[in-house]
Amino acid sequence: MTITALRESARGSARPGVSRRLLLGASASVAALIPAVARSQIPSVAPAQAATPRTAAILDLTVNKQVRHLAIDPRTTLLDALREHLGLTGAKKGCDHGQCGACTVLVDGKRVLGCLTLAVAVRGPVTTIEGLSGPKGELHPMQQAFIDQDAFQCGYCTPGQIMSAVGCINEGHAGSDAEIREHMSGNLCRCAAYPHIVAAVNQAKGDMRS
Repeated sequence: MTITALRESARGSARPGVSRRLLLGASASVAALIPAVARSQIPSVAPAQAATPRTAAILDLTVNKQVRHLAIDPRTTLLDALREHLGLTGAKKGCDHGQCGACTVLVDGKRVLGCLTLAVAVRGPVTTIEGLSGPKGELHPMQQAFIDQDAFQCGYCTPGQIMSAVGCINEGHAGSDAEIREHMSGNLCRCAAYPHIVAAVNQAKGDMRS
């Protein structure tokens, strides 16, 4: 459309008695009303419907020979139950994906990854690094072996390594160095103390079996 045609169209659309200012003002008023009308069409949601509280799971968990009563979210992992609800921070939160072994604890004497296990699914007594020593505070043979063999450096993975090593022997997987390395491979040590860890398992297995 040419400029001349646009001008003619504008003249033809004009109405006598209606100024440009009045037309713009009326248009702005209508535009301001639209959001209010739209909001009035949205149904209101009651607060009780917007946020429904989750039902807490009530359970008795035997940890380090003591029965502990917990009321927790059913989605709580064993690791978080131990650390956040019971104050047992020996089991470490490393990868939180079951790949490093830092959260290893024993359930009924067998190794379990705390970060992948729901607390409500636990069946059997739980033993953490805090409950591994004797009643008078004497070190467990595996704890003593880790000290004797210098099997830790920074110490972050050590609780999981010790618990996994105890489980490895309990499960009958400590017959040789190769077998120990294979069944301890799920526990990572960024300080690379692996030869010392194997030596510690070999030292402790005789005392544990006796």
